[in-house]
Amino acid sequence: MRQNKYGVPAMAAAAALMLSACSSSGDDESSGGDGGSGDKLTVGIKFDQPGLGLQKGSEYSGFDVDVAYYVADKLGYSQDQVEFVQSVTAQRETMLENGQADMIVATYTMSDARKEQIDFAGPYLVAGQSLLVAADDNSISGPDNLDGKKLCSVSGAVPAQRIKDEYASDVQLYEASTYSECVELLGNGTIDAVTTDDSILAGYAAVPEYDGKFKLVGEAFSEEPYGVGFPKGSDKCEPANEALTEMIDDGSWDQFLQDNLGDAYTPDASLNPPEVGGACS
Repeated sequence: MRQNKYGVPAMAAAAALMLSACSSSGDDESSGGDGGSGDKLTVGIKFDQPGLGLQKGSEYSGFDVDVAYYVADKLGYSQDQVEFVQSVTAQRETMLENGQADMIVATYTMSDARKEQIDFAGPYLVAGQSLLVAADDNSISGPDNLDGKKLCSVSGAVPAQRIKDEYASDVQLYEASTYSECVELLGNGTIDAVTTDDSILAGYAAVPEYDGKFKLVGEAFSEEPYGVGFPKGSDKCEPANEALTEMIDDGSWDQFLQDNLGDAYTPDASLNPPEVGGACS
């Protein structure tokens, strides 16, 4: 995977944070991201998803990172005004509601339940649920083969429960806090499969340290439209929709996918690039 061209030095991010803290009143701290000084944009991303959102030291790379920078630019923020924070799956809505993030770009499926709590711009990618297994495991070809198997997903996500409810009632579910933990469990034989979106799994399978160890199996068996999350009522949501549309139209979307996932992932051409509509309040 090619290192993303964007880098955010930790000192610069810290300086931007200090500047914002010095120039903001106490009331601004509870503004939820839309009433602050405007000196920075706090963006939640994943720190452990190769090809999508990955932190290595002071560098951030991935498709979601590129999308975040593109949208931030259209919202009037330069790269050095963007502060990335880790966005764990189970905490994303809370981060937006509590003002810990102004915007979240973290493989964030635009589900109906989430739309009740937050606003979404997008979708900017439609992925699909899939399975990652050991490269030498031929016993699993899809979700129907998981009875009696050990399956891992993360807390706050729905893919594993969907498989138990719809495909394999006797599957044994394991929960982890991150997908990296699931992949480690798969690598040491503790579990038999990891389930989440095909884009996420493809990123892990393409990591050099995992070369030849894992494979994706079967066809995608869901549609997962990724959106950019905002606090409910954010005035940034509609402009972000416009930015995502422009990103697709000007060729940046294709370039970002190629730069970060290359041949490891080919999105469903019948669903991608998606029609941006959003769910802004």
